[in-house]
Amino acid sequence: MGDGRKEMLQEQENFRIQMQRENILHKLKEQGYRMTKQRIAVIDIILENECGSCKEILYRASKVNRNIGAATIYRTVNMLEEIGAIHRRNIYRLSGAEEMGGAVITLEDGEEIHLTAEEWNEVTRRGLEISGYIKGKRVLSIVQGERILE
Repeated sequence: MGDGRKEMLQEQENFRIQMQRENILHKLKEQGYRMTKQRIAVIDIILENECGSCKEILYRASKVNRNIGAATIYRTVNMLEEIGAIHRRNIYRLSGAEEMGGAVITLEDGEEIHLTAEEWNEVTRRGLEISGYIKGKRVLSIVQGERILE
């Protein structure tokens, strides 16, 4: 993949993160929550990383700001869950990422196939069925990694 393509994908990802950040901050302000530097830092960490636990968020946060404690992490995660911004399953993932997600598949001739998150999940589900991975089972969720597969 060329450097121009990588830069474009990075710009798109940065734009997506910025839009999600603005939406979250707006919802929190509407609900009357104060926006402190520590809370914003925690939100940014969750937006930019796939975090598996509050402990992982705390570890990343301590590198950014030593004044962020575990209580701030837990309170911020609870606030985000209350407004529906995140789901606490096995990882912290932003709500709405599925609607904004999807996939862009680039073929060897340069053609791009743009799939919505729903289409991408359906393609993946069918591939799993055909490959024999999910015989008689229903797929509950698919989490797509952050790496670009080439």
